[in-house]
Amino acid sequence: MLITSCVSTRNSVYFVDQQDATLLSSISVPQTIISSNDLLSITVSSLNPAASSVFNAPNVTYATNTPTNGGGPVQASGYLVDVDGNIQFPILGNIRAAGLTENALRVQIVKSLIDKKLLIDPVITIRHLNFRVTVLGEVGNPTVISVPNEKITLLEALGLAGDVTIYGKRDNIMVIREENNKKIIKRLNLNTSEIFESPYYYLRSNDIVYVEPNKAKVSGSSRTTQLLPIILSGLSLAAIILDRVIR
Repeated sequence: MLITSCVSTRNSVYFVDQQDATLLSSISVPQTIISSNDLLSITVSSLNPAASSVFNAPNVTYATNTPTNGGGPVQASGYLVDVDGNIQFPILGNIRAAGLTENALRVQIVKSLIDKKLLIDPVITIRHLNFRVTVLGEVGNPTVISVPNEKITLLEALGLAGDVTIYGKRDNIMVIREENNKKIIKRLNLNTSEIFESPYYYLRSNDIVYVEPNKAKVSGSSRTTQLLPIILSGLSLAAIILDRVIR
């Protein structure tokens, strides 16, 4: 009870300062930048299905983290971006993919197919098969979340991970993001409505979200660790004294 009373009610509530309002957000869903080790689904179609079929032969089979109804992983086939940032595409050979958005890669493949007169008016669809975010720390269910539609907000990720526990710091949520071979660490406050205007409101592939435990959780854990040996020693001493008295 003492530990629980230490947790501030205000700090355990989302968006304390937000009243009824209509928020016009200028934040758009970020385009995913392709990087090495990404697995891409690339589908090619045209007016000539037979000619298009040769380009729809993925070179890698990958087990995703999304379970099937039977509990096993989903097997997804796609094009793996190698360590040099390229994919091996039928007939076209090596294609540079790393550093491009899905749309930029699509335009590049369409141009190559038309320039080489392989297809007329090809339609290319590209999606990430390994878009995922990781949620750790003081949440109900720390997990890795696969995102098939490539769109997820910080709040959705926390919800899918079982929400922040009563012992989690909502005013100090850490997002770790890798960009241009750099690790970017951003701390966010979910007690305020500023999160709706943050560029970290929408998560990107491979983002890591960490919820830090508050002082009540840390002190509670440390007290238990400190008191347990004392309690056990006291019980042992009591047992010895009782045994001597009985004798």
